[in-house]
Order: sequence, then C-alpha cells, then structure tokens
Amino acid sequence: MAAGYFAVPRGITLTDLAARLDRSKSAVSESIAIIERKLLESPRRSTTFPAQPTAFGRDRRSRMTTIRIVAAHEVVRAAFPRPVTERDEVAMAVGKAIDGSLSRYSYDFAQGRRPTRTAMNRLAEEILDDELAGAGVEIPPDDRARELVAVSAVLQAFRRSEVMGLTRPRSRLILINGEVGVYAQPDFWDGKGRIYEMKSYHAVPTPPDIQLQVELFQCAFPGFRAFLAWFDRHATPVTTTIDEVPELRSEELERTLRLAYRTSSELGVPKVLEFIDAPTIPYTILPG
Repeated sequence: MAAGYFAVPRGITLTDLAARLDRSKSAVSESIAIIERKLLESPRRSTTFPAQPTAFGRDRRSRMTTIRIVAAHEVVRAAFPRPVTERDEVAMAVGKAIDGSLSRYSYDFAQGRRPTRTAMNRLAEEILDDELAGAGVEIPPDDRARELVAVSAVLQAFRRSEVMGLTRPRSRLILINGEVGVYAQPDFWDGKGRIYEMKSYHAVPTPPDIQLQVELFQCAFPGFRAFLAWFDRHATPVTTTIDEVPELRSEELERTLRLAYRTSSELGVPKVLEFIDAPTIPYTILPG
C-alpha cells in the first residue's frame, strides 16, 4: 500500500513516495491527511470480534492472536541506550538523506531508468532539509553545503559498487514463541541469497549496536549471506568497503532471540497476528 508508506516500520519516505508518484510532496501529504481524517471521522462499524483481546495469545471468542511487536532499531536502542545530541540529530538526518536517495537511485536503476546525478543530489537535499526541520535543528549554510558534498560523493561511490541496482526487501516479522515479534528490514537484497546493510561511515571493529542490528536481519533472513556496505563519507575520496558478516552460531542466535523476546515483551505494541501482512519467520526458544 502506497509503496510501503503505511508499513511498520515505514518503508519509504514522504519525499521518495512523492517522487515515485510524480507528484509534489505537499500534494501527497494533503491526500494522506484527507484519507486519515476520513478514517477517523467515519462511523465505527460493528466487528465480528466483540471480545477484547488478551495481552498475549488467542481470545476464545475471536480466535485472533495478539502479539507484541517492535522494530529492529528499538531492540538495538534498548540494548545500547544513549542520549541523542544535536550532533547525533545532524548525523541521523544526513544518514537518512543518503539512505532515501540511494534507495530511490537503486530502485530506478533496477527498473531500467537512469536518474541523473543532479536529480539524485536534489532528492538528497530535500530529504536532508526535511529531516533537519523535523528534528528542529538548524545548521550553518557552510556546514549544510559540506554535508551535501559528502552525500553526493557517497552517491557516486554507491553507483560504482556491487549494491547498485539492488532493491529494499519487504519487512519480515521475526515471530518468537508465537507471542512476540520484531520487524526487520535490511537496506538491500538481491532476492536470492544476499542482504546488505549500508552505513555512510566506516567503523573498525564493527560497533556492538551495528552488530546486533545485522544479527536481527540474519534472524529475519535465514540462509542469506549478510554484508555490511561501508561508504565512508568522512574520507576523501569516499572509500567503499563490503564486509561479509559471519553466519550466526547457535549460541549467538539464541542470545539475539532472547534479547528480542525480552524487548518485545516489555516495549512491544499489541498487534493482531492474522492481520499482519509480512513474511513471518518463526522461532521457538525455551524458558530461561
């Protein structure tokens, strides 16, 4: 639906969605607002499931299964909490500008289109400004210009990499014991046996939060080889490093699933399993 805009977690930015629909961002935003308002103002319809769902498990009358769900980044944030500074906000905005523009760049390439460098730079600029405004952060013009130069350099490095032309997979649901779930969606995949998570910097060794993020993706895509694609925007010229992540050992898999189970149980949002439109990867862990 709407190319993943209403997915959880969101699979496309408003800017990218507007570009894909060939409409202005304000027009798309207004259309979405109208739809949401109509849904909120419409009379409630009777449901065939009158009983209130239980916290976990199946309600006897509805036969629906309610589970608690979080996104992979929430598991990572809970495991490695830290205060977010203004510098972090800027870095995240730059990262989202790179992620959004590269996703569009690669998608268009896979569809046989050849977007220009100017068009991609303009899209990245729009996303960066949107993200900074959303975070309530202002940066000096010189800093903004410097960040955009780095973003453009990453776009060119990406174009020459093996990741170019790959698409973003659908979010998958890691379902644990039929009770809790974690949405996981790496940046790119080849649809056959490889998944890629992209970073616009290069860290050696791999930070523990990034390691956990990739381990969750490995849980969601069993049998796939996992890669970290580092495009270091801080280097001149931008360096590209593709590192394969070792396959999860059984004890690492169990540790990751237990952490995901605990986080989902504590922080997860209740959802009806039967209404979830995502590939589901089930796991069972023993108590303890």
